[in-house]
Amino acid sequence: MNVLTVVGARPQFVKAAVVSQALRSAGLKESLVHTGQHFDDQMSGSFFSDLGLPDPDYNLGIHSLGHGAMTARMLEAIEGILLDRRPDWVLVYGDTNSTLAAALAASKLSIPIAHVEAGLRSYNLDMPEEVNRVLTDRISRLLFAPTPLAVLCLEKEGITEGVHEVGDVMMDAVVYFQERAVSSSTILAQHDLVPGSFYLATVHRASNTDAPDQLGAILRALSELDAPVVLPLHPRTRGRVAEFGLEGYLATSSLQVIAPASYLDMLVLEKQCRAVVTDSGGVQKEAYISGRPCFTLRTETEWQETVESGWNQLVEPADLSRAICDFTEPTVRPELYGSGQAAPLIVEVMQRWS
Repeated sequence: MNVLTVVGARPQFVKAAVVSQALRSAGLKESLVHTGQHFDDQMSGSFFSDLGLPDPDYNLGIHSLGHGAMTARMLEAIEGILLDRRPDWVLVYGDTNSTLAAALAASKLSIPIAHVEAGLRSYNLDMPEEVNRVLTDRISRLLFAPTPLAVLCLEKEGITEGVHEVGDVMMDAVVYFQERAVSSSTILAQHDLVPGSFYLATVHRASNTDAPDQLGAILRALSELDAPVVLPLHPRTRGRVAEFGLEGYLATSSLQVIAPASYLDMLVLEKQCRAVVTDSGGVQKEAYISGRPCFTLRTETEWQETVESGWNQLVEPADLSRAICDFTEPTVRPELYGSGQAAPLIVEVMQRWS
C-alpha cells in the first residue's frame, strides 16, 4: 500500500509525525507533500526536525496568497504529483487550504481519500476552515473521527459509511513527545519563566487579526491580566499589529512577546502556564490534554466537548479578565481524546480497506 500524505501547516506536521511513524512501523510506503502553506523555519522547518518527520518528497512553496489562488495552485500542483505517483490513498489532516486542495485533486482522479480529524464542526461557514472540513468530509472514503461528537456530526449530515472513531492523533503526539519536551526544552529558562506564574496566549485567526478594533481589544485585554502573558507571535499577526499601529501594546511590561515556539516548547509552555488564551483549535485541545484552563477568543469552537467539560470557555476580549477571575477548575477531566493509540488504529483501518 502506497500512501501520499499532504501537509501544509504546523498542526498538520504534528499530526503527520505520529501517523507517519505508524505507517513506517507497519512497513508501508509513504510519500510526503509539503504545500508550503507555513513556510518559514519557525512555522515549518523546526517542526520537521523536532518531530522526526522525514524531509518532504515534494515542497510546493505555495503561500502568502488569497484563499482562492492558494487552493487553486495547490490543487494543480498536487494533481500532477498524483498522476505521477498514483498512490493507493491520499491522506489529509484537519481543515486547511492544503487539506481541501489535496482532497479535490484526489477526488477528480478517483483516488481514495482518508481524512484525519473528520467530523469537526463549528457551524460557522464564515470560517474558511469550516468550509474546508465540510467539503473534505463529503468526498473522503475513510473518515477518522477523533470523538463521539464528531461521529454524531457526520451522522447528522448523512455520512456513516467509512466513519471510524479512533481517538485524536494530537493525544498520540502529546503522549509520544511530552517526555522529550521536558528533557530538551529550555524555553522557561530562556525567558525567566516560573511555572504557574504566567498565561500563554496565541492569536492568529483572521476574524481576530484582520479587524483593527478586534485585534486592539485582544491585545488590551491580554495586557490587563493579573499575571504576565507569554505571546508567541504568529508572523501574520505581527504584520497586522504593525499595519494597524498597535505596537504600543506589545511594549507593555505585562506582555512578553516571543518568536513562534517549536512544538516541544509549546508543550512545556502549555503544561507550565497558569491558563491558556487562544483562538487556535489545536491549542484548545492541547490545553485540555495538559490539564490547563482555556479561554477561547471566539464565539464558537469545533472542540465543543472541551466547553461542555468546563475546561474551556468562549469569551469576548472585554470579558477575558472577569472570566479568568471567576473560573473554578472542574473536579474531573474526562478522557475525551483517546489513550494515545489513534495513529496505529488509523493505519490498521487503512490496511483493511485497501
